[in-house]
Amino acid sequence: MEKRRQIAFAGVSVAMVMLTAACGSNDTSAGSANVQPVGGSSQAASAGAGASASAGAGAAAAGAGATGGYGSAAGSDAAGSGGGATGAAKQLAVKTDAKLGKFVADSAGMTLYRFDEDTPKPAKSNCNDACATKWPPVPADDALAGAGIDSSKLGKVKRADGTEQLTLEGWPVYRYAGDTKAGDTKGQGVGGTWNALAPDGKPAGKKAAGAALQLMVSNNADLGKIMVDGKGMTVYRFDKDSAWPMKTACVDAACLDKWKPVKAVDTTKVAGVDASKVTSFKRPDGSKQAAFDCWLLYTFVGDKKPGDTNGQGVKGTWFAVTDKGKKAGQ
Repeated sequence: MEKRRQIAFAGVSVAMVMLTAACGSNDTSAGSANVQPVGGSSQAASAGAGASASAGAGAAAAGAGATGGYGSAAGSDAAGSGGGATGAAKQLAVKTDAKLGKFVADSAGMTLYRFDEDTPKPAKSNCNDACATKWPPVPADDALAGAGIDSSKLGKVKRADGTEQLTLEGWPVYRYAGDTKAGDTKGQGVGGTWNALAPDGKPAGKKAAGAALQLMVSNNADLGKIMVDGKGMTVYRFDKDSAWPMKTACVDAACLDKWKPVKAVDTTKVAGVDASKVTSFKRPDGSKQAAFDCWLLYTFVGDKKPGDTNGQGVKGTWFAVTDKGKKAGQ
C-alpha cells in the first residue's frame, strides 16, 4: 500500500512539473523563449498552469468557478432578494463614485452592468437561464439617453428567448439582483467578469476603462466565439508554431508579409478570455508577440475589415482562435 502511495505521489508530482513548465523552455535557440506574462505577476501566470495565485486572485477565481462567473459578490445580499431589478430603464443617468468614477444608472438610480463574456460586435448576450435570474437583462423599450450619454450609442439585441435587451456601445446591459437600493454597486467585480457600465460602454472602475481593449471576443456566424484584436481584426494561430516550448515558425519575409505578429498585450485590457493565459514571447528580432495558452497570435493582411476571416484554413495550417485558445472550426 505504501509503495502504491509513493507511485501515485510521484505521478502527481510529474504532472505538476509538466503543467508548471507549460510554454516555458530554457532552449536558447532562435525562435524560442520563456513565457512572460504582460501586465501581471508570475504568480498569476502560474495560476493558469495549476499553481496557486495570490489570495486576492484566488478569491476572484473561486467566485467565478463556483458560480460560472455570475455568482453573488462577497458580502452582498443574496441574488434575487433585491428590488428594482426588472422593468424598463427609462431615462438613463450618469452617476459618479469615488472608486468607480462615472457609471450608468437607470431612472430609479439602480446601477447598470456589463458582462465580459458578452460580445459587442455583433452584440450578443451570453447570460441566460440562471445567469439572467441573477443579472436581469434591461429591456430595450423606453430607454432614453440622459445627460452625458450619447443616444446614438444606445441599441438593442435579441436574446435567446426572443426578448430585446438594451445595449450601450454594443454591450448588452444588465442590473444585478443583489443591489437592493439606488446607488448599490454590489455587482462590481463579481466573478472577475461583471462591471458597472461606464457611459462609453467600457467597464467602470478598471484601469482599462479609459483605454481601448487589446484582445477581446467576437461572435462569428460561422466560427462561433473567436478572438479579435483591439481593432476588431480576427486573430490566428499557426500549426507550424510550437506551444511547448514556445517557438515561432513564421520568421521569413514571405510569412511575415502576410501574417503580422500581434504585439504583446496588457492583461488588464482583455475581455471575454482568461487573462491568466495571455502571455508574451520574445521573437528572434527582439520584439514581443502576444500569445494565448502558449500559442502565438497573428493577424492576416488579407482581412480588410473587422469580422473578416479570410485567413481561416489557409494552407491547412492557419486558423482563427476560439475564446478558449483552440482552433476555430475544428
